[in-house]
Amino acid sequence: MSTRIAFLKGHGTENDFVIVPDPENAIDLPPAAVAALCDRRAGIGGDGLLHVVRSAAHPEAEGMAAEAEWFMDYRNGDGSIAEMCGNGVRVFARYLQRAGHATEGDLAVATRGGVKTVHLAKNGDVTVGMGRAVLPDGDVTVSVGERSWPARNVNMGNPHAVAFVDDLAHAGDLLSPPPFSPAAAYPDGVNVEFVADRGPGHVALRVHERGSGETRSCGTGACAVAVATARRDGADPTATGTPVTYTVDVPGGTLVITERPDGEIEMTGPAVIVAEGEIDADWLEAATSA
Repeated sequence: MSTRIAFLKGHGTENDFVIVPDPENAIDLPPAAVAALCDRRAGIGGDGLLHVVRSAAHPEAEGMAAEAEWFMDYRNGDGSIAEMCGNGVRVFARYLQRAGHATEGDLAVATRGGVKTVHLAKNGDVTVGMGRAVLPDGDVTVSVGERSWPARNVNMGNPHAVAFVDDLAHAGDLLSPPPFSPAAAYPDGVNVEFVADRGPGHVALRVHERGSGETRSCGTGACAVAVATARRDGADPTATGTPVTYTVDVPGGTLVITERPDGEIEMTGPAVIVAEGEIDADWLEAATSA
């Protein structure tokens, strides 16, 4: 390994990421290294890390290499592995465009949640085909302090619990995971979204992302919220044949979510690269072993 490792920093609606280009999957990134890099005081800082690897070079993605050249090996800020990150996919695509690996138009990206279709628009927005939502049966409840709410269980390749509240302040500080029940509903933990109405077809959310705490945005969470809100409002595009679009305000900006009659969900929003530089490998080794 060289003594310095290239990195970039980017964000999508202020959901921010450390980006580590590693086409041949040559850089060892154990959980402690990822956590050190994502540390906002002692590291670079980020809600998560985007490890950019060619699909053919990664054992988890080589089966998708024929469909997508690049694999988003996504890690949460604590170093744990996640199936998908909607904002991360947009930033990942923006990096590929910046690096000359992609151009305006359509692009396929491999993720642990499957191959995602991305569209890089001329106006700078990025649209991601997020797949279909799965709505598991069974009642779920989430709590904050003395308050509790029924929640809609929505899976977007990763698990979500969507609770509708009168005031987003009721979500509390979201520093620790909001308790949920039954425990069997989410054996691997869950992202919890608290949602308030802002007008017709318009909602706002706050989110606790498992492994990261409260974040400024969550792409899969915004999709889960749009689906849960549509069902609450009596809309199901797969039944009516009419697409449904919601504007979803997140603390870091705005995302537009459309559920199509075929069940596919599209998310549109910004993606920005803000910096690039080099990681000192000696620092990273020391931080990892500390």
